[in-house]
Amino acid sequence: MGKRLQAHNIRIRTFIHATEDPEKVLEALETLFPEDISAKDVEFEVIETEGYFGNPILVVDAELRHSRNVRKFLENLRNLLSEEDRKYLWEHAEEKVDETGTFYIRFDKQKAYLGEVKVSEGEDVIHVRIKVKAFPMKKESVVKAVREWLEGEE
Repeated sequence: MGKRLQAHNIRIRTFIHATEDPEKVLEALETLFPEDISAKDVEFEVIETEGYFGNPILVVDAELRHSRNVRKFLENLRNLLSEEDRKYLWEHAEEKVDETGTFYIRFDKQKAYLGEVKVSEGEDVIHVRIKVKAFPMKKESVVKAVREWLEGEE
């Protein structure tokens, strides 16, 4: 088994465009969550905003803070990642981790609705931001922790 990734919190964000069914987008979000994390364990916020052309957009933010739920989410996420996606994230870890120790992953929203977890660099995505705990809190330490986590077995 690979090393556990320690994290302070996990933030997930996606956008619901006027042409999309909000229920389907929320179902896509659920794909990332393990079944034993209930909705009451997740802090949800929905913000109404407008797109560039005045079209209505809902911004959906979800946050996990409780360490047990963060751990469950990360274990589940690692198991959902394909070998190809793990390899991609490992190779690109340097550019997916910022100086504050946040690891950024984007997932294809349409595939998530179909129950598939696929890393994407496209526009129609679910953004996942993992605030990693590492010592010392330097980018190199976080990249190392992320890579060790990605190397884990199911």
